[in-house]
Amino acid sequence: MNDEKLQATFNQQAASAYDSQWARLAPFRVALHLLATAILAELPADARILCVGAGTGAEILALAEKFPAWRFTAVEPSGPMLEVFRRKAQEQEQEQEQGIASRCTFHEGYLDSLPQGEPFDAATSLLVSHFILQQDERAGFFRGIRQRLCSNGILINSDLTSDTDAPHYGALLEVWMRTMAGADLGQEKLEQMRAAYRRGVAILAPEIVAGIIASGGFDTPVQFYQCGLIHGWFARAA
Repeated sequence: MNDEKLQATFNQQAASAYDSQWARLAPFRVALHLLATAILAELPADARILCVGAGTGAEILALAEKFPAWRFTAVEPSGPMLEVFRRKAQEQEQEQEQGIASRCTFHEGYLDSLPQGEPFDAATSLLVSHFILQQDERAGFFRGIRQRLCSNGILINSDLTSDTDAPHYGALLEVWMRTMAGADLGQEKLEQMRAAYRRGVAILAPEIVAGIIASGGFDTPVQFYQCGLIHGWFARAA
């Protein structure tokens, strides 16, 4: 999926209703954020974090609450999604002593349009790279993140992942689709999602995704999370 199609896909979603629509599936997100927090806990108290594909800011809000002096740069191509995050961050800033909005830089666009600056201590890319269909371009995506990290910086990545040629994939996909139905998507949207998994999302075997991450300039990725089709890895800049 190219940049224009990807941006259009997310702009078509009702950004204001995005969080509430997926609220019933929050355990996926909460568990991923819990483990990511533990992985990143070794970073300096004033760490700088790059979030690629920030969406409505869920991982930044979780990390910012746990680490009150960290600063974040949110990169998100969908203006409506980024605006929802900005509003949530501003609301929390009014409610908490350690404000979040003042610690965030909001960048509407893709990573290659983000101005160069001081290297980041870590980066997150959650459920983003599977939209890049060509493996060489996907490796380039991770290479772009690596170029923004300091030496030994940490990447946390998650994607939809499975060996679609394996005998068990059909059964796993059916369980996954029934799980997605819990978000009240409706049958039509579920069928659209199923079709997208065939044409618009690069669902690859876990070992292939790990290899793509490594080829982008990272040490061997460590898988730390799996829930249904979602796999998560962390890796250090090589």
